[in-house]
Amino acid sequence: MTYRRLDTLDTPQIEQIHGWYAREWWTQGRSLEDVASLVEHSDLIFAYADAANGDLAAFARVLTDRTIKALILDVIVDPAQRGHGLGRRIMDDIFAAPELARVRHFELYCAPDMRDFYRGWGFTDALGELVFMRAEPDAREEARDK
Repeated sequence: MTYRRLDTLDTPQIEQIHGWYAREWWTQGRSLEDVASLVEHSDLIFAYADAANGDLAAFARVLTDRTIKALILDVIVDPAQRGHGLGRRIMDDIFAAPELARVRHFELYCAPDMRDFYRGWGFTDALGELVFMRAEPDAREEARDK
């Protein structure tokens, strides 16, 4: 199969991503509006489509200051397209992107079973004293009320 690289996505492709997200535990619950917004507001988009029909095959996005940090998010491959190396191509594209050439720290979240995949680009989960933290709207309100 032949794939072409995309830098922007059209509405049907965003709808495809929404469908993929609905099937994955780590992205369930995102509305179509949420997906359209996160695509629009990401600093960089990395995607591949089937060259023959334009159907999206793989997607990732990056939030970055282009100097210190780049956060790689939502690396996902269409379940029907897995096993063709598209996840590797997207990761290679991210690290080859000229906009990210100066970045010192690339970061990402991943499921435990994906650790070995990401180690291929130098990622580690041995971060010493660093702690992953999250604040959701309800928790922020509760903290302010104290």
